[in-house]
Amino acid sequence: MDPFVQSNLALWDAWASFHPDTEMYNMEAFRNGTSSLTPLEWGALKGRVEGRSLLHLQCHFGQDTLSFARAGAVATGVDFSAEAIRKAKALSAELNVPADFIQAEVSTLSLPATFDWVFTSYGVLTWLPDLMPWAQVVSRHLKPGGRFYIAEFHPAMMMFEFETGRYGYSYFNTGKPYEEVVSGSYADTGEGTLRKECTWSHSLAEIIRALMAAGLELKDFNEFPFSPYNCFPEMEEVQPGLFQCRHVPGAPHLFTLEMQKP
Repeated sequence: MDPFVQSNLALWDAWASFHPDTEMYNMEAFRNGTSSLTPLEWGALKGRVEGRSLLHLQCHFGQDTLSFARAGAVATGVDFSAEAIRKAKALSAELNVPADFIQAEVSTLSLPATFDWVFTSYGVLTWLPDLMPWAQVVSRHLKPGGRFYIAEFHPAMMMFEFETGRYGYSYFNTGKPYEEVVSGSYADTGEGTLRKECTWSHSLAEIIRALMAAGLELKDFNEFPFSPYNCFPEMEEVQPGLFQCRHVPGAPHLFTLEMQKP
């Protein structure tokens, strides 16, 4: 495993140990039946995944995977963190919501099954040094006619430092990671432990062209000036459940992409 990815694995194992207890993940509501899917992705996928097989890449501790399963999908979640997968399996058993969970690094994943849908969302691509192997994994696990859906933070917004709005990061992938020490996590900055994270920039062209090179065809693309998560510094709620970075409110915050395997 790439040493930077190995460093991130230690980070995500640590985060998975306390994320289920954070306000952001709201486990009480989830246990009582509330879906963790946001209106953005569920608005696009409702009525299209029920009764279908769905592979969720980088599933963390399984909330979205189990939300799809509750909605009638035959769901499989994959994450490289052993701690995340352990918690996902325990949550599936606790709630009696059947889903498969597999520990694997997303860029080298090779399952015997193919799926009607491959799904991934929110803060997934920045942890990957190279999108070409990832895109091949997406394509390889889709049935002919199967669809890929991603909702992700927009790379244009990720150029800025949230605290100040100043330019801080390249829009393009330089091949070298940004190595930074962070306190706590996006879900709980007050947790306080200092840990290193390694992230990479990926432009929209890099993302789309990697998926096209893997044989997928573009079906839908959208950009949005808000985030459904208050997970970055200096964000303000501009509508109920929708947040903007106060220093760059005009920047695109999210994009969604749907592609199909011929």
